[in-house]
Amino acid sequence: MKAILGKKIGMTQIYDEKGRIVPVTLIEAGPCVVVQKRTRATDGYEAIQVGYGNVRPKLVNKPRAGHFKKFGVPNRRYLREFRLQDASQYEVGQEIKVDIFEAGQKVDIVGTSKGKGFQGGMKRHNFGGGPNSHGSMSHRVPASTGATDTARVFPGTLKPGHMGHARVTAQGLTVVRVDSERNLILVKGSVPGPNQGLVTVRTSVKKR
Repeated sequence: MKAILGKKIGMTQIYDEKGRIVPVTLIEAGPCVVVQKRTRATDGYEAIQVGYGNVRPKLVNKPRAGHFKKFGVPNRRYLREFRLQDASQYEVGQEIKVDIFEAGQKVDIVGTSKGKGFQGGMKRHNFGGGPNSHGSMSHRVPASTGATDTARVFPGTLKPGHMGHARVTAQGLTVVRVDSERNLILVKGSVPGPNQGLVTVRTSVKKR
């Protein structure tokens, strides 16, 4: 598996070789640095820890600053770990750039969706609502919540509550273009999260 961290820039559109408009999302990915390696001998699994984004030393707490100092790499704003089948191809301090991906490749993108605060059942769960005719006292409220003799609401019932700001994975997106000079990946379609939000781009799990 190949993976890289980046931030979502926004959406635009480009023309393909046949003159058709293609909606794309721009992602500024990398360069990332390998901070630590996990091996089966010491940790029981194969993985690499990757750092991304510049940060002022003042904003790095002592435990994390000591972690970076131990492995001799500069401070980074974000740390993520990617599991691999074989981590021997990576070395501590090595940079990972967008050229690990190529046009036409399928990728999965993980991000945090936009937070929408406390929402009702119609917006949160796409309920139809009550009738809008004259005399109706129920318009935008949920209907029955299940059994009434239990004197409680069963867990998992679709109710109003906090919406958004959750981990979302968009699977099987197509890489349209890779700009190695500007560290940009153009992906067809939309990507979860707001602009400037942190995203993870990795090879697709289902579509190779």
